Amino acid sequence: MDGSIAILRRIWLAVLAASASLALAQPAAAQDKAACNDASVLGVQRVVEIDAKGGPLLGNLQYKEIDFLEPGEVVLTFDDGPSRQTTEAVLAALAEHCTKATFFMVGRMALAEPDMVRKIDALGHTVGSHTWSHANQGSLSAANAEREIELGVSAITAALGKPIAPFFRFPYLSDPRRSINYLEGRDIGVFSIDVDSYDFRTRNGAVMKQNVLSQLQKKGKGIILFHDIQRSTAAGIADLLDELKRRKFKVVHMVAKAPAATVAAYDAIAQKDLARRKVQTANNPLASRSMTWPVETGAGSGPAPVTVARPPSQQLPWKPAAGTAAAPPARNADAAAPQAARNTTPASRAERPTWKREELPWQEQMWNHYR
Repeated sequence: MDGSIAILRRIWLAVLAASASLALAQPAAAQDKAACNDASVLGVQRVVEIDAKGGPLLGNLQYKEIDFLEPGEVVLTFDDGPSRQTTEAVLAALAEHCTKATFFMVGRMALAEPDMVRKIDALGHTVGSHTWSHANQGSLSAANAEREIELGVSAITAALGKPIAPFFRFPYLSDPRRSINYLEGRDIGVFSIDVDSYDFRTRNGAVMKQNVLSQLQKKGKGIILFHDIQRSTAAGIADLLDELKRRKFKVVHMVAKAPAATVAAYDAIAQKDLARRKVQTANNPLASRSMTWPVETGAGSGPAPVTVARPPSQQLPWKPAAGTAAAPPARNADAAAPQAARNTTPASRAERPTWKREELPWQEQMWNHYR
């Protein structure tokens, strides 16, 4: 009897503790909501839904056909992460302004920081892909280019635990036609930029901030490129968001109409790598650092999303049959095997692995390519 009473007492204390935690959390949530209604924060002006069917090309640095932004509107995008050392500061600054961004992640970075991937998604940001290892698509064979794209999507999906957006950005903005055709057939949208923070060229947050503002002064709007792995962005993003608000810029948040499909063979590779990393973390507890974050529980109020789709002016890489809709060729994503597995090139003639090549840092390559 005494044992039963003790058990009931512990259960009752646990219920009281949970109730107290909920009571404390509710005022905090109310305060956060009130802060987001403050006129001093950027917030989100509107949501644009991107229909990735057929692989639309966006970003006026390279693609001119689609321009969904009004004067004074910006889209915040971050490449190359996540990295716990710098991405946390970016997320804190975005949360302070109750605004949203799109993160184009590198697959191997996502598998190294799955908690960060899930945190970014839980905070309401959009998760896209930036290949598996940030290799330059223009320097790869068709097989390796496919592997970089597909393994990147599968790895980020594995880290997140659910499908990501079918949004892709080329490393170095190097976009060979062959890779564009492949992405079009996979219904994955390609995103270039309008404004470059050049955060990889400085560690000074003020310099990064001025880079962005000077370009916005000329262009008046645009998709802005940052790298959440760069110290200058981690140090300067909060001040930049303050200044964007002061100058009356509005943030547009991009979301996907439908999630990205993955290829089963690459999913298996990604899951194996994720499992290996979990074992390594379990064997080295100091490498596992606990994180908690608020999870959004509703879509909230605000204007309905505006849908952006591929325009007829962006030519399809296939010709639809007469009398049928212009749709990409059927592809069995679940049953497809990696192109790399079908490569019969003798080992002596195989392309030298990307990681063995001597290359400039990817940000410097991008700058050299487009300056």
